Amino acid sequence: MKILVTGTAGFIGYHLVKRLIAGGNETVGVDNINDYYDVRLKYDRLKETGINQSEIAYGKMLQSAVYTNYRFVKLNLEDRAELEALFDGERFDLVYNLAAQAGVRYSIENPHTYIDSNIAGFMNILECCRHNVVKHLIYASSSSVYGNSDAIPFSEDDRVDYPISLYAASKKANELMAHTYSHLYRLPTTGLRFFTVYGPYGRPDMALFLFAKAISEGKPVKVFNNGDLSRDFTYVDDIVEGLVRVSGYIPGENNPQPYYQLFNIGHSQPVRLMDFIRTIETALGKKAILEMHPMQQGDVKITYADTSNLEKAVDYKPATDLQKGVEKFTEWWKRYYSHAETD
Repeated sequence: MKILVTGTAGFIGYHLVKRLIAGGNETVGVDNINDYYDVRLKYDRLKETGINQSEIAYGKMLQSAVYTNYRFVKLNLEDRAELEALFDGERFDLVYNLAAQAGVRYSIENPHTYIDSNIAGFMNILECCRHNVVKHLIYASSSSVYGNSDAIPFSEDDRVDYPISLYAASKKANELMAHTYSHLYRLPTTGLRFFTVYGPYGRPDMALFLFAKAISEGKPVKVFNNGDLSRDFTYVDDIVEGLVRVSGYIPGENNPQPYYQLFNIGHSQPVRLMDFIRTIETALGKKAILEMHPMQQGDVKITYADTSNLEKAVDYKPATDLQKGVEKFTEWWKRYYSHAETD
């Protein structure tokens, strides 16, 4: 099976590629390596998969120096001609689309970036999958589509008509676009609504990263909504396990919505923000200095995944509890940044 993964310099894409390569799959990675956050972290993820920064050039296919079954090309999903040429030449069986402009707050300040990447880019992926008879498209959606829903836990059957950020709106649009292509062209698509993913090599703009850095440096931790927030924190290995499992669960004619399916993927155990901070304190062996702030624009009070449909479909059960996951992250974080400071 030949697999395309977009967003492979990103957090989840990097971990998925490592898993697919280890499983012996012929895999091609794509990323535009944008500067939304420190690109050094993106290049270090690529380096872990045998892709050297000095050799990367736009549109140039690189063979991994470590893995014979992995190649990488720097590419924008908005670049329709280059993307079409890639699909025409490779003939992928399975596509994971994890590339997107992330960040709820960033979408308020930089709206056009989200339309270019998350809407136009996803449209190009759908068209390429349609014209190249891809057997299954799996794409990243987000728990943000639920907005400030009062229905707890969040179910795929809930109405999600009121997004409170452009990022959330772009992810809801992806689901609608995928449904249209599944309906019109019998393209099997599976959307996964991710719930607050964390772990080693995570994004520097996420809470765990920001909190660990502030606590370690003895700086104040910004606590929004005065700490009255809860998140369904999900360890990255559990997300990757779900991504791999759904690859073989392909929606067909007998699906309730033919050729289209959508799943929540989370831990199903929301954690209060103050408990989360205490867990990080324990892992680092250092107390946090708390700085209370009101609710931020675009934020939601709680996320809580009902994953019963995913469990029923592929026997999905998250295996990493918060304490263990935070410990794994902080071990990596201390090792990575102590090494980075000596470079």
